[in-house]
Amino acid sequence: MKKWIILACALALLFAGYVMSGPYRTINAIRQAVMNEDARMLARQIDFPAVRASLKAQVADRIARKAGANAQADPFTALGIGMANTLAGAAVDGLMTPSGIGGLMEGRKAWNRAHNLPPPSEGDDMTRPDLLEGAQYHYASPSRFNVTVPAGQGEPVELVITRKGIQWKLTDIRLPP
Repeated sequence: MKKWIILACALALLFAGYVMSGPYRTINAIRQAVMNEDARMLARQIDFPAVRASLKAQVADRIARKAGANAQADPFTALGIGMANTLAGAAVDGLMTPSGIGGLMEGRKAWNRAHNLPPPSEGDDMTRPDLLEGAQYHYASPSRFNVTVPAGQGEPVELVITRKGIQWKLTDIRLPP
């Protein structure tokens, strides 16, 4: 009887370890997909509806802030803000899809071919910059994991990875204010 209890506890610990290592595996898969320009692999790691909704809200907020507090009083400015929000939302909708990500990567591949740059290969990882270099990782809760990525000169970008069941996916990209 003791053997079964020990076995059950060991299996539970292994399962918990697997689930808790999920965000690190997701980040590694994102890193590899970007380095290898593999849009399908990247798409499997992203919850597109959640990322689209978050980015649209952030862009609309940024447009409203840039317009100023009195912008809604002027009907032409309000119309301009509405048009800018519509265009920005359409751009986010178009880019934050599996085919949009694939199109961006294909565009980069075409750019590389036009400039006689070699296609990515397994040995190429050292020549490409790691987009997540210097990133800070931490759990915000048992089902939420944050990755803070330094953004050169500006504020860092935060990637939020959320757990649904035992699967972890990128659900939010928080742009600098």
